[in-house]
Amino acid sequence: MAPAQGPVRVLYTAEATAVGGRDGHAKTSDGRLDVALDVPSELGGSGGQGTNPEQLFACGYSACFHNALEGVARRSKVSVEGSSVTARVGFGPIGEGRFGLTVELLAHLPGVDPAMAETLVAGAHDRCPYSNATRGNIPVDLKIV
Repeated sequence: MAPAQGPVRVLYTAEATAVGGRDGHAKTSDGRLDVALDVPSELGGSGGQGTNPEQLFACGYSACFHNALEGVARRSKVSVEGSSVTARVGFGPIGEGRFGLTVELLAHLPGVDPAMAETLVAGAHDRCPYSNATRGNIPVDLKIV
């Protein structure tokens, strides 16, 4: 197996620490993000006021993908004003006591020709660091809505 390919040069490093696992607390080293974690009721938890790793991953992936989409559109001289990306992150068993994720990315590109929208989304999927990290590891379904 070939070693994973990381960036040639690290431009930024985020740091966060979690305690208590899925029913605990997580905080970034700079204090900008400080969240309670709760297990969703669908997974047998209390479904309390906190967030969970899948929601945090969905926020990060949707923001990163939208940024990549804007970059690809800018280079293609296409306006994506009013666009958005929604990430749906699924969690479930994959066998032998292990769990995995699925991702569905829904790109909303009002006013963009459908063929161009497909090109832009494909380009964003090629460029986005989250897409590059997940490619070949978890299913990622791209949809234009």
